[in-house]
Amino acid sequence: MIPDQQGPATPRTADKFDDEHYPAYTMGRAADILGATQGFLRSLDEAGLITPQRSAGGHRRYSRHQLRLAARVRELVDSGTAVDAACRIITLEDQLHEAQRRNTGIRTGD
Repeated sequence: MIPDQQGPATPRTADKFDDEHYPAYTMGRAADILGATQGFLRSLDEAGLITPQRSAGGHRRYSRHQLRLAARVRELVDSGTAVDAACRIITLEDQLHEAQRRNTGIRTGD
């Protein structure tokens, strides 16, 4: 085990490991993970599906949640769907899922 030179991790630092919205991935790393190009990621930003955070130097940073969305789009694009259409499909699927979740909550009294 490598000792932590700055003391034990604070809860805030440890929480970043579990936070799916923490922008931990650079554009290059995100593209590698997805097996896509950086241009593909830029097109998702242009389509309005994913808006990456920016580092202090202006570089795009992606979260795990954003990478999951991008992977879903990539599957549709790989099967022949245009990027804009794939982004719209993903958006509508997410809206439907949220509406179904709310409906279930209303029915059960949550």
